Amino acid sequence: MSFKQINEHCYYYHAAVNIGYVHQGATGLLIDTGIDRSSVKKVLKELKARELPLTHLFITHAHADHYGGAAYVQEHHHVHTIAPVLEEAILRNPQLEPLYLFGGNDPLEEMQNKFLQGPEMQVDQIVTEGSLSLGSLQGEAYLLPGHSYHQLALHIKGVLYAADSYFSEEQLRKHKIPYVTDVDLTLKSLHKLLELSCEGALPGHGDYEEEFKETIQANITYHERLLHWLETYLQSHPEGITHEQIISAMCQNYEVNAPQFSQWLLFRTAVTAYLVALKKQERVQDKVEKFRWTFYPVSKA
Repeated sequence: MSFKQINEHCYYYHAAVNIGYVHQGATGLLIDTGIDRSSVKKVLKELKARELPLTHLFITHAHADHYGGAAYVQEHHHVHTIAPVLEEAILRNPQLEPLYLFGGNDPLEEMQNKFLQGPEMQVDQIVTEGSLSLGSLQGEAYLLPGHSYHQLALHIKGVLYAADSYFSEEQLRKHKIPYVTDVDLTLKSLHKLLELSCEGALPGHGDYEEEFKETIQANITYHERLLHWLETYLQSHPEGITHEQIISAMCQNYEVNAPQFSQWLLFRTAVTAYLVALKKQERVQDKVEKFRWTFYPVSKA
């Protein structure tokens, strides 16, 4: 982890999961907290050494790798905590994350780990897209769903803290099938990012870039490539193919690494997100047949 300064007011802690920090006068704002207390303790130590204030905490979305250290921050600092609508329900009830990944069934014990379920935390203020006052700081929150249901990016002091609305190209290559819940919404969010004006942007995973729109376009191209692969695969199965078979085929084709059940659940969600996008775009047909969710290519006239 390294502490990097972007401009007079904006910083970030560069790690596997980035943590943002912005200050002005007596106001100090932390943006996300990493996966656990060990990550955020390094951040707090750095702030103390630099005599920088900490008064506010903004959580971009309710995935454990972004809020896992929040409870520790709240235990040791008096911070006003802000979170997006809907996401805040999961932050206060973190068992909801493994619950929805498991399709509503009570999660297995092996799913109750720090990667899927962070410690319960307090939320003081629930927000949605629009202008935000954070002490002496003024920011603009942008709704960028697709990776999470009501994910908010924060544009403040010229910098867009973009959360997981896009990934670095290195992250795309690493995960191969990136975790998203709705590819159609993801693509709309990416196109929205292309229209934003700011000094630069920081993704939740990756480096700060002033020329970030090239990375945004690379994300769009990557998602469209996966959609094309999936559509072509379905066209080769005019007799229909089940949801479970599609998950297996796509994961095998992209050689993803999912040795644990919880990891497989994440890839199941991601592959389903591409299927749902094709359905929304009327590029695939589906029905329940013999109690199996089955997909068919759209007939070419």
